[in-house]
Amino acid sequence: MVNPARDFFIALANNKLLYRGAKRWGSHFGADQFIGGVDINSMMRSVKELNDLGISATVDHLGEFVDKKSDSTKAKNEILQVIERIHEEKADCHLSVKLTQLGSDIDEAFCIQNMREILDLAASYNIFVNIDMEDYLHYDQTLDILDVLRNEYDNVGTVIQSYLYRSDADIDRYQNTRLRIVKGAYKESADVAYQNKEQIDREFIELAKKRLRGDAFTSIATHDHHIIAEIRKFVAEENIDRNKFEFQMLYGFRNDLQESLANAGYLFCTYIPFGDDWYGYFMRRLAERPQNLNLIVKDKLYDEDNQIKKQPLMIAGAAAAFVSALFLLLRRKK
Repeated sequence: MVNPARDFFIALANNKLLYRGAKRWGSHFGADQFIGGVDINSMMRSVKELNDLGISATVDHLGEFVDKKSDSTKAKNEILQVIERIHEEKADCHLSVKLTQLGSDIDEAFCIQNMREILDLAASYNIFVNIDMEDYLHYDQTLDILDVLRNEYDNVGTVIQSYLYRSDADIDRYQNTRLRIVKGAYKESADVAYQNKEQIDREFIELAKKRLRGDAFTSIATHDHHIIAEIRKFVAEENIDRNKFEFQMLYGFRNDLQESLANAGYLFCTYIPFGDDWYGYFMRRLAERPQNLNLIVKDKLYDEDNQIKKQPLMIAGAAAAFVSALFLLLRRKK
């Protein structure tokens, strides 16, 4: 099923020229609504605010597709600082990391060593580290690295994407490993992935139920209230221990639903991205749900009392110019 809006935003996410320029522009076009901070201090404030609501967090220091060892080393050192802060502040929080940020495209052995340093420190504080799954080009490499690390560490897991044909087999492969189930945020070909939303949703539900019948902990990551209702019904009917799983959503999305699930007694975790390397993450969120643009426009034009802001035309004009510039640039490159 063709989805022009989704394809458009994924194309933007993969545009390296725009990716590099985004750091200079800053997250002033709506991305700040979905980013939990620009540095460790602001991110930790977001974590503590969620903890006060009975919600745990997983934090992602934004950055991916790094091609310099110095940048990967810098990212690793910042992640180590995050681990120290989580421990110092006794936050209910774990880590999410991307292997391409830590050097998997540069030197696999170098990446594994970076991960060992992260996992050593995290294990000393009993902190879990989740390896985020990226595009399919990196899929096998991600699992290969995970296999190496699982032989040495108990505090590491990864993500299974329901839009991939192979996911059911990989659920079996990692039945004793902590996993996060997601739908998938990259554009993949019909050779490897379902293209139909209804099929992806069905696979998501079946994968989640299969995990819940097992023993390993599972994060069920979706904003879809229909899927959440189906999982809640299944858990009740099968008398599944709620401590075996958590619901998970992204920071800034469906906050009322996040709080209501936590208040209903379910374990709940919010995925908090932070840092200035926000561009690729933000574009994939728009690709997943282009309606998120409506939230951004409303936020820029109206205040909390639903009154129009004093300078709406300037703000809206800037946002419109931004999107138009991206679109025109892509057209020129075709």
